[in-house]
Amino acid sequence: MRTISKARTRWKLPLGLGLALLAVAAVVVPTVAVARSDPRAAAVAGHARAGHHVAAFVGVGLQDEFAQVRRATARFHDLEAARAAGYELGWVNGSGVRILTGCISNPTAGAMGYHYFNAELMADLSTDLLHPEALVYAPNEEGELKLAAVEWVVRGQNSNPAGVSSPPSVLGMPMHILVPAVGFYLMHAWVWKPNPAGIMADWNPNVGCP
Repeated sequence: MRTISKARTRWKLPLGLGLALLAVAAVVVPTVAVARSDPRAAAVAGHARAGHHVAAFVGVGLQDEFAQVRRATARFHDLEAARAAGYELGWVNGSGVRILTGCISNPTAGAMGYHYFNAELMADLSTDLLHPEALVYAPNEEGELKLAAVEWVVRGQNSNPAGVSSPPSVLGMPMHILVPAVGFYLMHAWVWKPNPAGIMADWNPNVGCP
């Protein structure tokens, strides 16, 4: 009987350890699986918990898409080529007033730069990854404008003229309204200038206005 008891004791320890490991795996494996299947979801969840604007930090898993955007907009490093393609400084609203012509900045978060809008793309109230409605040019130290970011823009219901009533999406993420008075739904991608705040942040601390 003593021999059987010792055998049971030796058997219980590995069993208990195995059950504990299985319990840990049950917690860890689904988390890893979610991160691998949708890295953007993991990034969104992490930054949402931290209280940050989600779009400013999402870039995980989008390298291929950003590469496509770079290829599609590389020719617009030449500002004259951008103008020839229909991009103009600022946007003419429904009252015939050209708005957003200055260098747009934020007193604490940095700046964006100058926005060149394509009126034809602004008119269709939809988004196309490879045809952003606006190109953002940031001034360098000499004051020369350099292509820094692209911006997808859709007029909202409070825009002039009015547009859509619910947020459109780009790259699987909802766009947002940054300036309620203008009412544009927008999303940035700093594909041509590094942004320490995040490739899809609105403001870039490395950009300044003259």
